[in-house]
Amino acid sequence: MNYYKFLIIIFLTFLLSCSNNKIMKWENYDEKSEIIENSTHEISRMRYKRIQSLSSDKNDIFKPFYSFLKSYDISYHQTLKKLILDNDIYTIQGYISEDKFSYEDLVKFFIYRIYVHESDKSLYLNAIISLNPNVIKEARELDKSIEKDNLLYGIPILIKDNINVKGLATTAGASVFKNNYVDNNAFVINKLKENNVLILGKLNMSEWAYYFCRPCPVGYSSLGGQTLNPYGRKKFESGGSSSGSGVSIAANYAMGSLGSETSGSILSPSSKNSLVGLKATIGNISRSGIIPISSFYDTSGPMTTNVMDNVLLYNGMIGYDKNDDLSYEVKKIDLKEMIDFKGSNIKVGISERYESDSLLIKALKDLKEIGVESVLFKSKSYSLPYFRNILTSDMKRDLPKYISAHGNKNLSVKNVKDIVRYNNRDTFLHAPYDQILFKEIVNDSISNIRLSEMKEETKSRADNYLNIIMKENNFDVFVSVDNDMAGIAAAAHYPALTIPMGYRDNGQPTNITFITRSNNEQLLYNLGFHYEKASMKRKMPDIYKKIP
Repeated sequence: MNYYKFLIIIFLTFLLSCSNNKIMKWENYDEKSEIIENSTHEISRMRYKRIQSLSSDKNDIFKPFYSFLKSYDISYHQTLKKLILDNDIYTIQGYISEDKFSYEDLVKFFIYRIYVHESDKSLYLNAIISLNPNVIKEARELDKSIEKDNLLYGIPILIKDNINVKGLATTAGASVFKNNYVDNNAFVINKLKENNVLILGKLNMSEWAYYFCRPCPVGYSSLGGQTLNPYGRKKFESGGSSSGSGVSIAANYAMGSLGSETSGSILSPSSKNSLVGLKATIGNISRSGIIPISSFYDTSGPMTTNVMDNVLLYNGMIGYDKNDDLSYEVKKIDLKEMIDFKGSNIKVGISERYESDSLLIKALKDLKEIGVESVLFKSKSYSLPYFRNILTSDMKRDLPKYISAHGNKNLSVKNVKDIVRYNNRDTFLHAPYDQILFKEIVNDSISNIRLSEMKEETKSRADNYLNIIMKENNFDVFVSVDNDMAGIAAAAHYPALTIPMGYRDNGQPTNITFITRSNNEQLLYNLGFHYEKASMKRKMPDIYKKIP
């Protein structure tokens, strides 16, 4: 063959192999019919006033990646889908060590998947507020020198948008914080970066962590719009306030996410999206650099598709933080102990009000298979009269502290009163469901001394209530459904681990939740790991299996 003809053939082959994908641009559409359709929803707070955001342009999320998206090899994406989708961290690291793909490929896979779903009017979940524009470059750098003994190395995760990440705005979903670009990472982000975890982007959430409006939908924020559940868009709640942290991992937008919880905000979206979520003992995970509700109750925590990945992220997050008054040094979860765990010495307690729950009955059989006994106990009434007052008073104090110590220096607001005033300029845009809780915060007048007394009494009441039941009925771990006991666990500073246990007849995900005494995360993970192996209940939402 003539040499020049050969070069021409090679050149033409190269041109034909190059993708020239058309960039999909998002345009807000008339959602009146969807609003009307949901106006009769059986859950009153799912009768939406708004689904799309009017305060941000979704195209801004993807603009830094247009060049990559235009040339992305979609056929290669389909090949990667078989290797990546719904796999655990250990499996992914194995494929990378076998040179089946790189960390750069892994990051590009997730960016493209997010882009395809969030640009489609029939698929979008309003899960993402921003993506890290440097993440492909960061992944490429990690490909040059792989740490084979570090399972978190190069793993892309998504972060709830109340957790500071340098270079990205930290908004809590609020328009007034749209330009809250921070100089430093939250402590937990620094810990993860020490393990070379890749921060893929920031996630939508219930605005101000769902301590803003009542009654209003979980998962709504002015910047991100209404987060939707991939198991049933506009049919099932997304859970809150870590809504984006839940729906994004259910739809396989990353290998895991970070959420935050005051009372139920990790447990709820994990349950609603068939994920594993840990609400840790208060103080085990640093809160500095995280937009707060309450320094007494807040914690961050991992949300994943399986228990082992959850443990890996937890171990990568913990560490003593001198800037967090409740922080202390915590032991990492012992993986060998978890894997070798035998359940024969463990008893779990189940309230009699769950005894007819068909999914829980099956879960108890799965627990029995691993040697765990169950004890039925009669619930007792309890009251935590100051719980809400503590949240209100703490936020009045703690949010200004965050703004001063961790916020952008050019923020136009310094406290909750300033934020209420800002929102009042255009409540249709900034507070369509009102801001009744923020107004209560402004009017709060509880003294520091009284607040301290209320905290001590509330924690003591909750701890005594749970301890008495455990001692009287001789069991080690409470079992509940979804986030049903989140409030009492939060008040007692007890940790909780929630794990998929199946689906209701209508397809709605439901979780089993384990709760135990403070600083017993090892026991929760031991139990959760073996329950998961015995039950294997989680499955991906059907439609998100089929689309790229």
